[in-house]
Amino acid sequence: MLRALRSVIVRDLLLAVRRSSDVLTVLLFFVIVVSLFPLGIGPEPALLRTIAPGAIWVAALLASMLALQRVFAADHADGTLEQMLLGATPLGVVVAGKMLVHWLVTGLPLVLIAPVLALQFDLPQELLGVLTLSLALGTPVLGLIGAIGAALTLGLRGGGALLSLLVLPLYAPVLIMGAGATESAAVGLGGHAQLLLLGAFLVIAAAFAPWVAALALRISME
Repeated sequence: MLRALRSVIVRDLLLAVRRSSDVLTVLLFFVIVVSLFPLGIGPEPALLRTIAPGAIWVAALLASMLALQRVFAADHADGTLEQMLLGATPLGVVVAGKMLVHWLVTGLPLVLIAPVLALQFDLPQELLGVLTLSLALGTPVLGLIGAIGAALTLGLRGGGALLSLLVLPLYAPVLIMGAGATESAAVGLGGHAQLLLLGAFLVIAAAFAPWVAALALRISME
């Protein structure tokens, strides 16, 4: 099983390298959306510091959704997904490997560039670590929840709109906790409670979401 998981990870990483334009599209979208907030709101430093966590988190959420439709679409189009369904490796393990690669190529770049973009909002330097940690814990949860929606809407006409309706309500707790961690740290409360909740969300999502997504894939392929 570990060998199969390693094979899935290596394969998807190689495919991601070949389709690097998709990765750059998500990153560029994140940069543009975050940069539009200071331009639209104005140069008031206090206001920018107040909206910074929410603005960056909303941009990360939208960028995460932008990449969701491609998680299973290519494998579905060329028949690889059918072979995975028929293979001996549990489909949940395959989905877990694919979601790990998905976060590495789309979520991790957002986490790394977020502190740089936060400087546009005059965010204090001591809050950058909390912001980065909240994104590091929260973006995998967004991807895992989104994988379930992507599996359910696989192959459907207008699946993108339906996917948004399915996953956006489920994203709300992650968004609230993620932005709230930095806001709590800004007022001297540390943000530890929100970070712990994000960690709990990540553990639960990592344990169950791949198997739920695997079941959704089987339903979509029938």
